[in-house]
Amino acid sequence: MHTTADLIAPEALTPEMLALWRAMVAADPVFDSPYFDPRFTQAAGRVSPGAKVAVFQRGGRIVGFLPHQTRGATVQPLGAPMSDYHGVIAFAGEGPDLEEAALLLRAPRLAVGGWVGPSRTAGQRPTVRAELNDDGFEPWYAERRATFGKFFKDKERARRSMQAEFGDLRVEVGMNDPALLAWILSMKSEQYRRSARHDVFACGWTRDLLADLMRDADADFGGSIAALWAGDNLMAAEYSLHAGSSLHFWFPAYTPGLARCSPGILLTLDTIRQGADRGWKVFDFGVGEEGYKKYFNTGSRMVGEAVVNRPGLRSALSGAAVAAVNLAGEGRGERLRLSVRRRLGAIEACEIDALNQLKGMAAAAGAAVGKLSRDRAPA
Repeated sequence: MHTTADLIAPEALTPEMLALWRAMVAADPVFDSPYFDPRFTQAAGRVSPGAKVAVFQRGGRIVGFLPHQTRGATVQPLGAPMSDYHGVIAFAGEGPDLEEAALLLRAPRLAVGGWVGPSRTAGQRPTVRAELNDDGFEPWYAERRATFGKFFKDKERARRSMQAEFGDLRVEVGMNDPALLAWILSMKSEQYRRSARHDVFACGWTRDLLADLMRDADADFGGSIAALWAGDNLMAAEYSLHAGSSLHFWFPAYTPGLARCSPGILLTLDTIRQGADRGWKVFDFGVGEEGYKKYFNTGSRMVGEAVVNRPGLRSALSGAAVAAVNLAGEGRGERLRLSVRRRLGAIEACEIDALNQLKGMAAAAGAAVGKLSRDRAPA
């Protein structure tokens, strides 16, 4: 039976649509993430330009929803680059896969980085999740400490060292403090500058999204901050998103020069400890590319990354460029394309103004060329 797609604004979702959406999420554990809660779509829809929801229908019946935003000829997940996970919200086996969704949207290009759901072409990336059972934090930590004894013993020593140097440690979770959010955003912007990455908060609407999610938070859904103090000194803070029994770690920051004390790791451990007391059982770290994440991982899942182009010259040229660069080293072209694509996708998502897009893309291209030159340089 033929599937159709109607595009509506997020605020046009009816109570009946929202009830169906929630039923779809509740029926399938793959949607166990705050990003699939319709309240995230509604919040992102209020601030992100070009926000839409594709309502897929078959035989006069709704079979799925896909929140997204349009940037020129590109369709992206709604809230990108802030949306770590995305996909068609549907009952298992009923919604379109990634490639069919791209055709139904009739877009020249659909780009996804954390696709949850079926796809015939997407490359797979592992996520990291700390999954606790009903007994809470202590059994989970005992297993992690037994598996990675040296790592966690080092962190326990770091905790004692920080306390001896700076004063008693204190951690609070679930805070809705605009001053703490401003501190995190300042630290993140400085981090992006040091690493020559695009500042995803410079465009404004991404800041508004975090502020709105935190302002409207309740026990069941929203954004909140956990922070670590030693004495009177703020050492680390992290903005996270929660829904139901899941917490998604999102934007961490710590005071420069304190890496020796591992304040970020200590904050993460105490967030899991206190979060378990709040009823959170899943602590999601997103895609697991940072080395420290493996020590927390007890529930990895796979998500898809892909760009679905309408067949034509652009696809052919992209493949030819990768093949040419690959001649310089095994797989180098594909790795470079992935790196550049992720950076350019973030810029395209954030910056609505064409001049700001051009500036950001020029800076990203320069950084990529510099990295390639360093990689080629003799040791």
